[in-house]
Amino acid sequence: MLKVSVIVPVHNAGPYLDRCSPSLLTQTIGRDAYEIVYVDDGSTDDSPARLDRLAARHPHVRVFHQENSGWPGRPRNVGVREARGEYVQFVDQDDELTPDTLENLHRLAARNDSDIVLGRIVGTMQGPSHVFKRTVERCTAADAPLFESLTPHKMFRRAFLLDHGITFPEGRVRLEDQTFMARAYVRAKTVSILSTPCYIWNRREDGGNSSSSATTPETYYGHLRTVVDAVKEATDPGPLQDRLLRRSYRVEVLRPVTEPRVLRRKGKALDRYFTVVRRTALDCFPPGVREGMAAIPRLRATLLEDGRLESLVELARRVAAVKPRLTVDGLHWRSGKLHITTTVDLLRPDGEPLLLHERAGRLLLDPDLLHGIQGAEHWEVPDPLAYARGELLTHDPARGAWWYPDADLTPRTERAGKDRIRVIASGTTVIDPSTLAAGHPLSPGTHLIWADAQLLGVGRRTRVPLPDTGRLPMVKAGTPPRLIVPTGTPRDSQLALAVGAPGHTAPHHRLLLRTTTSPHLRRRARALLHHLPPPVRRRAGKAGAEGGPVEPLRTDPQPRGASEGAPRSL
Repeated sequence: MLKVSVIVPVHNAGPYLDRCSPSLLTQTIGRDAYEIVYVDDGSTDDSPARLDRLAARHPHVRVFHQENSGWPGRPRNVGVREARGEYVQFVDQDDELTPDTLENLHRLAARNDSDIVLGRIVGTMQGPSHVFKRTVERCTAADAPLFESLTPHKMFRRAFLLDHGITFPEGRVRLEDQTFMARAYVRAKTVSILSTPCYIWNRREDGGNSSSSATTPETYYGHLRTVVDAVKEATDPGPLQDRLLRRSYRVEVLRPVTEPRVLRRKGKALDRYFTVVRRTALDCFPPGVREGMAAIPRLRATLLEDGRLESLVELARRVAAVKPRLTVDGLHWRSGKLHITTTVDLLRPDGEPLLLHERAGRLLLDPDLLHGIQGAEHWEVPDPLAYARGELLTHDPARGAWWYPDADLTPRTERAGKDRIRVIASGTTVIDPSTLAAGHPLSPGTHLIWADAQLLGVGRRTRVPLPDTGRLPMVKAGTPPRLIVPTGTPRDSQLALAVGAPGHTAPHHRLLLRTTTSPHLRRRARALLHHLPPPVRRRAGKAGAEGGPVEPLRTDPQPRGASEGAPRSL
């Protein structure tokens, strides 16, 4: 038996097959250990001919042609039935795998007898996800946040899918991925997670990603009910079921009544969404789902179920103006590792700290934030640390790579005066440039340092500022050694690590690296770049970022809306 079958549904992919196929044809697992199963779903362009040519040239490629079904579900099901591998890996027609994905995922699966293996997803359709922060040998949906990753770009034991009858809904069904993953997660006895980048999820230049097509709220939330039913069918009512359903409520149901969407829609369009999502919430989700949320999402859910649209809009307007505040309390090198001590909290729209108030033994959400919002007065917060978390991460803009140090900030409460409580996340994060990239050294270039925190149900990502405490020394790290310079971006003074090329540690390399990380010289370089023609400017910025510590022209993080599983059409 082959180790892995790669299943690729295809419909009018055209030249995107040329981007996808090279990453599949030469996987390090070896051609005799895997196959690629393309299922052409009635393409009307030259995709069938392209696929047949691939199969003619490569013995480990098989192609099946069928009439158009309108969606990827049926082609994927056909691929599973026709597969000859012990495991199947789903890949979309315009995406890619890293060269050793199949080898690494199968090795992890074989070691743990896994039903499902999640490989880290990167690319232009995927922002950072803490699901892939660390490699996890064995877990289940009961003890890991698997429902935060609901795309099917994963490896599955074929017998597991067949034995449990787990298939994709066929036809033009929205959220078919989520339905499939919900059915699989709740039945899997062992799930493994690999933190190494595996799947490259690409946003098509022509905007043709199938999941981005528009739909009506009635259709979309009708299909969400199927996802909810998939969880309920395999779990008993109670805390576990509530927790598994919470992601669908928080992301899918509350999104249309949360900033920015609820602030963009007006009149009948807003009323229509509000009516549909409210009915979905009342019909589908037990009270424990709402009650287990963090403070502000729980308030939104209560206002939604109580029918208070105006209050939801006003709450969204105020929460949209809540900002994170990050302080760097310590920064130093020790044994080639950067130690950063930070504290994160939240500020109200008026710039004052967002606080909890003690009243008769209860904690109430900041009255100054909620003043005048009907239904939100005296909002109690029974667990101020529910779903609270914080962490630092680095971003390599030139390669789109996000890396998590193996540490978390600790959520806690602290006194901020009489009867006042502040919720914060704080701690010391150790960044090891020689191992941060999934056990490998950071690549040459500039790596920006960010903080990500979720407090009281409000998630914010913010730049870690370069402290005004004088210049930190340059260090050498890794084998072969790389020069590492802590520096700041010219525009925002964001803390960054400038990483030199491996082995380039001579005195003149030190001088060059220190010079090119000077904020003054980098501002001058940026000014010169902006006077170049746009094509030349893009090439210069990309080359500089990939080849050395030069800040790319754009350093903003991936939009949060591009994260995995987000409903981009709503």
